[in-house]
Amino acid sequence: MVIILIILIVYNRQYILIEFVVYSMECDILNTAQDCLPMISWLYIILKQKIFKLQIAFETTVLSFVLCLLSFPTDEEAPAAAAAEMAIEESGPGAQNSPYQLRRKTLLPKRTAAASATGASTSSTEAFGHRAKRARVSGKSLDLPAAPAEQYLQQKLPDEVVLKIFSYLLEQDLCQAACVCKRFSQLANDPILWKRLYMEVFEYTRPMMHPEPGRFYQVIPEEHEHPNPWKESFQQLYKGAHVKPGFAEHFYSNPGRYKGRENMLYYDTIEDALGGVQEAHFDGLIFVHSGIYTDEWIYIESPITMIGAAPGKVADKVVIENTRDSTFVFMEGSEDLYVGYMTIKFNPDDKSAQHHNAHHCLEITVNCSPNIDHCIIRSTCTVGSAVCVSGQGACPTIKHCNISDCENVGLYITDHAQGIYEDNEISNNALAGIWVKNHGNPIIRRNHIHHGRDVGVFTFDHGMGYFENCNIHRNRIAGFEVKAYANPTVVRCEIHHGQTGGIYVHEKGRGQFIENKIYANNFAGVWITSNSDPTIRANAIFNGNQGGVYIFGDGRGLIESNDIYGNALAGIQIRTNSCPIVRHNKIHDGQHGGIYVHEKGQGVIEENEVYSNTLAGVWVTTGSTPVLRKNRIHSGKQVGVYFYDNGHGVLEDNDIYNHMYSGVQIRTGSNPKIRRNKIWGGQNGGILVYNSGVEKLTRLLLTNWLHTFYLST
Repeated sequence: MVIILIILIVYNRQYILIEFVVYSMECDILNTAQDCLPMISWLYIILKQKIFKLQIAFETTVLSFVLCLLSFPTDEEAPAAAAAEMAIEESGPGAQNSPYQLRRKTLLPKRTAAASATGASTSSTEAFGHRAKRARVSGKSLDLPAAPAEQYLQQKLPDEVVLKIFSYLLEQDLCQAACVCKRFSQLANDPILWKRLYMEVFEYTRPMMHPEPGRFYQVIPEEHEHPNPWKESFQQLYKGAHVKPGFAEHFYSNPGRYKGRENMLYYDTIEDALGGVQEAHFDGLIFVHSGIYTDEWIYIESPITMIGAAPGKVADKVVIENTRDSTFVFMEGSEDLYVGYMTIKFNPDDKSAQHHNAHHCLEITVNCSPNIDHCIIRSTCTVGSAVCVSGQGACPTIKHCNISDCENVGLYITDHAQGIYEDNEISNNALAGIWVKNHGNPIIRRNHIHHGRDVGVFTFDHGMGYFENCNIHRNRIAGFEVKAYANPTVVRCEIHHGQTGGIYVHEKGRGQFIENKIYANNFAGVWITSNSDPTIRANAIFNGNQGGVYIFGDGRGLIESNDIYGNALAGIQIRTNSCPIVRHNKIHDGQHGGIYVHEKGQGVIEENEVYSNTLAGVWVTTGSTPVLRKNRIHSGKQVGVYFYDNGHGVLEDNDIYNHMYSGVQIRTGSNPKIRRNKIWGGQNGGILVYNSGVEKLTRLLLTNWLHTFYLST
């Protein structure tokens, strides 16, 4: 009985299914395979009349299935056949030589026992295939024997045969078949069946999970917690519109072939699909299938969801490009919009800067907050950035995108715009990878910004932003540039292998650089100049091809609690009227000196530990006047503190010890104030004075604890 239902589901779905169920319930005479013959003949004629265009494979399946029906045992033969089969199954290893090795369900002991217990009391109606009512015995129900055809289907028919029939069903029919019995429910949830249906509709070669609005991700089926991720994803994505050029006409001209998919809509263009959203034809989930979509006018002002649908690497197969206008424009009203898994290009025919205005791949305007996810973004325009976020209330979320190979800026955030930008790849752009300007204040986390043909990140004209855990390296100019009152916060980033410097703060730039790793840059790890005043705190600044921190040209700043080591030049260099605060740093193992103050450099240098540098721990020269206070300067390979060529300043309350040369050396017109220091353990004396006045001798002896004092004229 149920087998007949399955055949009907395969070939004409709900119409014949309903008709046949009603007929069988009224007649209900299918006890043996021989009783099925008139019904099978009727069914075959109906199928040939109604669906004569079916493929040969479908027809062959029907004929093979009819042969299964004809092989059913009769009522008289059933007990003997069952006993014979049980005997074969119990015969041991010899049973494995049977030519029929497909999987079967074993006979259910409970049903067999019930049949033997109630065989003498079966009613006359049971001889015509009616299932007897369950008798209640002591409050417990007792199962009675099923008809042989049903018994064969539920107990002995191989899984492979049922799965082969199920493979011709669409999703709704498959779900109906799962309601027939427990066995069908298990087989109808076979992942292979659902994978075939899933890939036919959505094309993905891995299930695309959509557990909540604005969140999509692909999973590896074998590693997913759900036993059938294909079906789970199918349910999550089922209601939506599909942009699949050329398929819409085929879909709507074959309603019988796609019956049950009325919730799916097909369009030839993205513009048509967006029009369907405006007319409320569906909820706003749009699948853009494999292909190149050119010069479509995509202005979005509603909270739609648009996602690429293709096999393999989805974003590579779904390409949306424009040659005349911005490819995507998001306007007010597009809050919570989602665009993902596609390539978005702006590729103007004329790439010069003279014949077109600034256009972008993505243009995000005031008061909108779209989600852009897993997209590849490319622009060959030399005027506009690839992504432009502009205006009050512009607050997108851009994640897992690749913004590379653009002929202008990669990501441009300006005019009070904000947003969250995480886990993006930003590389090989002609100008900066990221620009932040005019009170733009983004949150930028875990981005990989590298191999830019200009600076990595450029904040200027009051630009701000919070940058965390980014990897910024191998950019042609600085990894991070701050200019003109910009004030970013940069935390736990790696800034390295810059072709010039690591961090460049100039023209009154500010900013907080905290707990970063700054290393292996060709020039200084940090540059500070022209009245800039950043905070450089708790960073590791090491292995630079020049200095660690370079402050010049009236630079300011707070240099605090950093670990500065292994640089080719001085760990900290202060020159030309610069006046930073340098405190609580460890400056060590430099290939040059520790701190170098020259050309009228100033600053307060206090409570640092300066040790194991190749040259002097601290150099003060050429009219410089720093204040060195409460530092530990030790274990140097030359002098501890070296004043020469009119080096001045204050040296007080320091602990200076264990140097290869003297602890303090003063020469050639230098005149520092030296007081309350502990100077000891120098192998060439405590203080060594060259060409200095004798009148300073008494003050030096009285105010410092000295191990040795030398005077040379």
